[in-house]
Amino acid sequence: QVQLVESGGGLVQAGGSLRLSCAASGRTLSSLTMGWFRQGPGKEREFVAAIRWSGSMTNYADSVKSRFTISRDYAKNTVYLQMNSLKPEDTAVYYCAAGRAVVTRSQGSEYAYWGQGTQVIVSS
Repeated sequence: QVQLVESGGGLVQAGGSLRLSCAASGRTLSSLTMGWFRQGPGKEREFVAAIRWSGSMTNYADSVKSRFTISRDYAKNTVYLQMNSLKPEDTAVYYCAAGRAVVTRSQGSEYAYWGQGTQVIVSS
């Protein structure tokens, strides 16, 4: 089992930045992929970014490329999502996920473990 706890959400003006954190505990993460997904009001859940816990491979949704960066801190067992140049359309609940997913795919069904989510609101 893996427990995931997100933090760092909040209200920010368009053009601003936020850094989301996902603290992981439980089983070893070395064989897992860590992902960020989001669900905006009235929208389906969508893939945002993913990273292999061991290794450097990352993947981003086209809508966030060059604005968002996913990273992890081995010592803190934490995954981060640095979000810059935020837009109102980035408003969503952001979820951290872990699982035996293929980094280059964006299938939420490949992630077995999910956090409770953290709300991000970007005002115009």
